[in-house]
Amino acid sequence: MPESRRRILCVDDDIDTREMIDALLTLQGYEVIQARSISEALSHAVSTTFDMILLDWIFEDGTGIDLCTKLKQLGVSAPILFYSGVTDQANIQSALDVGAQGFLVKPVDSKDLLRHLERLVQNRDETSET
Repeated sequence: MPESRRRILCVDDDIDTREMIDALLTLQGYEVIQARSISEALSHAVSTTFDMILLDWIFEDGTGIDLCTKLKQLGVSAPILFYSGVTDQANIQSALDVGAQGFLVKPVDSKDLLRHLERLVQNRDETSET
């Protein structure tokens, strides 16, 4: 459980996935902001500080790779965790190459998702303290 309320940006084009992530993370004490497209995610990312960005792969207006690249160009420092059905190792490596800190292939047990998310948020906290 997070020590204080952390803000997570959940970017997924599937409403059921966004709602499931929102419910799970809210129960764990996180504040979840939802976005369904790259443009919506960018709008949130430039106006709000996030402790983590949870990101899918395919959107109507581009890919998660496109969004990850744009976020890094904008100087967004929140860790990025892909949460996608993409299983191709080359695509997964591409996500890591453009700046993602992790990649989980759907479906993922909720405990595994929380463990990865909390580890990345904690690592960010430790990095910002030094």
